[in-house]
Amino acid sequence: MVTVYSQLPGFPKQDEQPVYYQMLANIGKLTENPGTRILVAVNDVEKIGGGVVYIADMQYYGSGGTATQERNAAGFRLLAVDPATRGQGLGKKLTQACIQLAKDEGQQQIVIHSTEAMQVAWKMYERMGFERSLDLDFLQKGFPVFGFRLKL
Repeated sequence: MVTVYSQLPGFPKQDEQPVYYQMLANIGKLTENPGTRILVAVNDVEKIGGGVVYIADMQYYGSGGTATQERNAAGFRLLAVDPATRGQGLGKKLTQACIQLAKDEGQQQIVIHSTEAMQVAWKMYERMGFERSLDLDFLQKGFPVFGFRLKL
């Protein structure tokens, strides 16, 4: 995830957001929170092509803004696809898996955040029915982060 995020044009670099990159490097710690899982897409030679963090309880979502106050909602964060495996639909499959988990849990909505540097993901979310939610927007150390939600 560090490699994927650090290569995004226009995305803050490690020296600009060291705490964020430390969290990316230690993503497994997020699963210490109840209902939080890491989903990975693995190819037939067992190489990880992408991953995402699914959060069943928004109090553990870990973002700025108001997202952690959402009720009857799940979220996912940190969707990353290895550049070598892009174009294979892994981001969409990981997103669909998160949506299905939220539905299976009886959630009413699912929340995600994106940035201008993540236009490929942003467009994918919109094609999948996510709508921009201005009430979920926030600034991460001056860097704009944009909220989306999908009603289930």
